[in-house]
Amino acid sequence: MNLPVPAHIAIIMDGNGRWAEARGMRRVKGHQAGIDSVRAISEECARLGVGQLTLYAFSEENWKRPRLEIEFLMRMLKRFLVKERDTLMRNNMRFSAIGRLERLPKDVRKELEKTTELTGRNTGTLLCLALSYGGRAELADAMRKLALKVERGELKAEQIDEAAITAHLYQPDMPEPDLVIRTAGEMRLSNFLLWQISYAELYVTDTLWPDFREEHLHAALRDFGGRERRFGGLKKRAESQSAAG
Repeated sequence: MNLPVPAHIAIIMDGNGRWAEARGMRRVKGHQAGIDSVRAISEECARLGVGQLTLYAFSEENWKRPRLEIEFLMRMLKRFLVKERDTLMRNNMRFSAIGRLERLPKDVRKELEKTTELTGRNTGTLLCLALSYGGRAELADAMRKLALKVERGELKAEQIDEAAITAHLYQPDMPEPDLVIRTAGEMRLSNFLLWQISYAELYVTDTLWPDFREEHLHAALRDFGGRERRFGGLKKRAESQSAAG
């Protein structure tokens, strides 16, 4: 079976809390179960040859959650970064993170840096976690950088165009996502990669994130393969690359 392989897949991982509540568990159990999905989907993307997989892991708005839940999520993130290094290396995957990372606890930032450095020479799929991330915040931070350059005389206002804005985003060389997947059936973008997903194809599934596995990813890819991408112009088939699935 041939599957279309997007250069960049971005996923809004939703439904951890509902998954746990449906089973009479605390919400944090859903977050723990979601890690298995992260591992399964990351490895499958690496196998298929996806260039980048970006996962919406913790938003700027998530800081409003109860303190104990946030503390648990930060401990879980730290354990994930340490435990999954072998998985990343075994699959020749690179790692990075985007967002207002300075808001994360110091020990978490340290493990982020270690994982990024350890996998830096790998050549396969880039796993990017959006942490303390918000699309509006990213644009505001980019505008602030540009304003400072104008203020210092390093840039003229008329030189600010789309390319200049892109160059000041958290990951300037990020390929625009081809496919955005949202789990748990919610029909919204939740402030995710607002600049980058202008022409992305959207795929929403009712499957909760802890239940999302390779077969659900394949369903999204098959749907993507049947889309006609126009980018504001002529029709273009979604599949530009394929791999055995």
